[in-house]
Amino acid sequence: MKAKEQILTLKAYQPGKPIEEVKKELGLTSVIKLASNENPFGCAPAVKEAVMDELDRVSIYPDGYAAEIREKLSRHLGVQARQILFGNGSDEVVQMFCRTYLSPSTNTVMATPTFPQYRHNSVIEGAEIREIPLNGNGDHDLDEMYKAIDKDTKIVWLCTPNNPTGTYIPKDKLVSFLDCVPSDVIVACDEAYCEYVDAPDYPDTIELQREYPNLVVLRTFSKAFGLASLRIGYGVAHEDLIQVVDPVREPFNTSRVAQRAAITALDHLDYLKMCKARNREGMVLYEQFCDQHGLSYYPSQGNFILIDFKTKQGDEVFQYLLRQGYIVRSGNALGFPTCVRITVGSEEQNKGVIDSLTNLLVSKTVE
Repeated sequence: MKAKEQILTLKAYQPGKPIEEVKKELGLTSVIKLASNENPFGCAPAVKEAVMDELDRVSIYPDGYAAEIREKLSRHLGVQARQILFGNGSDEVVQMFCRTYLSPSTNTVMATPTFPQYRHNSVIEGAEIREIPLNGNGDHDLDEMYKAIDKDTKIVWLCTPNNPTGTYIPKDKLVSFLDCVPSDVIVACDEAYCEYVDAPDYPDTIELQREYPNLVVLRTFSKAFGLASLRIGYGVAHEDLIQVVDPVREPFNTSRVAQRAAITALDHLDYLKMCKARNREGMVLYEQFCDQHGLSYYPSQGNFILIDFKTKQGDEVFQYLLRQGYIVRSGNALGFPTCVRITVGSEEQNKGVIDSLTNLLVSKTVE
């Protein structure tokens, strides 16, 4: 049996090592995972209670239309309910848009390095992929991305804040870009980390959709809301776009537990505010560490920081921290071979990582 040729070029997603495996392999009693940009403070306590209550109904299919969370979220965002498309994480929303609009006769434009699922799903659909390198500051090169658009371009992907750099696209630059992009080309802004952003010029993309009906906004409950394991994300777009894409959505694609958790999370935005404040405090600690040791880093508006260790490979620093009981993400796998991406954790976790990295830099060894 022969698969599609483009499938043969793909590799299955490789998650980081599980905590228990690292403990067993290295003989450690405590291992902290700071590799997947999860919220170290978890979800609001009320969300946990709602999840436990919903377990009594796990034998019943969820609402396939997700009506209750749809209505709740539409009020929260100030959009019509029919403008929202829910997915099993925002990854599935990416997949649905690729499946709907991309084919071997089309192309799609994206930055590199960026979130890999844009490329992965585009390859599956056989589309031509036009990747534009980030500029020297780790930002999207919007001028070059615009130049890559032609009559066969269907989707342009913008990850803001970008994973793995944490950099964002300011409102004036995004608006200038949208003014130039043909109206029949979808511009998908992936804002998985938007709840962490405190930059005053970060755009209100939901509001911009009123003027730019080709603008799609992708968001998730996985990051700041602390619901990563429940897999619920969403896209917001003009209702005509949603009506076209919705038929490719799998039935019952978000669980009733995930829907209930998301509904409850939206009732506790004070908890979200706390997580954002604690994240910024942790980010400052890492920035001060980098400044103190002459390390460059990308100014991040997410809940992670990409640090350049210059003379050391990311894999070396990764292995060193692993032996200290910290799982981070090596830049070798992210397109930044001398960097390491670290999720901002709790105060105790951040200080532990910084102490370990300080010892590494002082000792000049990874042995």
